[in-house]
Amino acid sequence: MQEENIEEYLAKHYIHKSNWLRAAVLGANDGILSTASLAIGVAAASSSRDAVVLATVAGLVAGALSMAAGEYVSVSSQTDVEKADIEREKQELIDMPEIELQRLAEIYEQRGLKKDTALIVAKELTAHDALGAHVRDELGINDISQAKPLQAAFASGAAFTAGGVLPLIVALFFPEEGMQYYLYGSAIMVLILLGVIAAKIGGSSIPKAIFRVTFWGTVAMGLTSLVGHWFGVNLV
Repeated sequence: MQEENIEEYLAKHYIHKSNWLRAAVLGANDGILSTASLAIGVAAASSSRDAVVLATVAGLVAGALSMAAGEYVSVSSQTDVEKADIEREKQELIDMPEIELQRLAEIYEQRGLKKDTALIVAKELTAHDALGAHVRDELGINDISQAKPLQAAFASGAAFTAGGVLPLIVALFFPEEGMQYYLYGSAIMVLILLGVIAAKIGGSSIPKAIFRVTFWGTVAMGLTSLVGHWFGVNLV
């Protein structure tokens, strides 16, 4: 019964989804924007479908690998810091347990407990799991916020690939005439859909999410298209 209550409680909140949601949304947005922008830039400078497809495939593959590798390295660095802090905390609990107990009690006192109550809570939690209490309440590391490099890397790479497939489909099958407009329109529609889904999953404002993806997507793809026109290079 208690486990069911906990699951029901978590279903009403969204912070436990933040790690994978952040990586997935970032990856998908970047996949659509990067690949579509690259395709639009080449389409603006070339009348060749082959050139656009080649650029799109190259951008998709390079971007997905880069996103996955970058996310893995970044989150792994965070994990290394967390592990080092936990090891340091272990040693401090061995070397100066009384000071650590007092530090824990001060944390609870700062959160609103009376001094005597804070000390009692600190003693009981220390007796139950001293390291767990300090990792959670002093270092701020828990199962929800703890870095997961492989999860973040996979989510980013897969999401980038999923987002980048759209511009590739447009480049392969849509008419060459006005290709950049097809690329822009399809990318914006999917970005809006992605923004709505992310907002619903994350419990945030849908209009705000739609405005963000529409505005910045238009800026990114518009500027890339201008670059293609300015260079005026024929890639045939």
